[in-house]
Amino acid sequence: MFRCLTLFLCLLLAACGGQETGEERVEANQYDAFWLWAGVKPQSILKDAETIYILGAEIRSSDRQGLEILRPSPPTVERADIWLVIRLETLDLSERQYEVLLDLVSKWNFASNGLTGVQIDFDANTRGLDGYATFLRSFRERLPVKHQLSITGLLDWSANGDPSQLSDLAGTVDETVFQTYQGRKTIEGYEKWLRNLDDLPMPFRIGLVQNGKWRDPDTLKQNPNFRGYVVFLLNPEH
Repeated sequence: MFRCLTLFLCLLLAACGGQETGEERVEANQYDAFWLWAGVKPQSILKDAETIYILGAEIRSSDRQGLEILRPSPPTVERADIWLVIRLETLDLSERQYEVLLDLVSKWNFASNGLTGVQIDFDANTRGLDGYATFLRSFRERLPVKHQLSITGLLDWSANGDPSQLSDLAGTVDETVFQTYQGRKTIEGYEKWLRNLDDLPMPFRIGLVQNGKWRDPDTLKQNPNFRGYVVFLLNPEH
């Protein structure tokens, strides 16, 4: 009798534990927009993707003349909207770097049968958004009008960013994709950060990491500026 009672209590605790965690995982096949980073192998889900953000090059602070190409050749994609992602270590670009970058945009536009836009991936400090906005305005003026401009963003912007600086960003970019992860894991307590997005004056997406913890907030889809999710694809762990 005691053994049966013990077994029952163990099963009950296990069930309660599962209910308390309520963990859900980001299953990539449930989404239609993805990031494909350098070194990550393409997955079969990409053939049905609506939007793909592809890391194509990086501008490093140690190089004042060019950029580092991270993808040997532009992708040939017929169905999905393609965004060329440029990773920046610095905002201090030379005229030569602008020329090389815009030439790369032209090549990708030709190969992709029409490039949707360019996404800038830069770790902008929340207290330095004014300088970032200045850079983006300069880049926007150089970018062909037919291309949209996207940026990645930190959740901290929504809580601690200066409202006027955020408004400057909103007036320059077409969208911001807020990252809810670091490395291969979802940031703990992301729910409290997402509540601050209600007051942001810009269209935005939410970036998730493949297989990371996630539960859709009830209020997010009610936000008129919310444009959907983007999943950061990972190579399988061995």
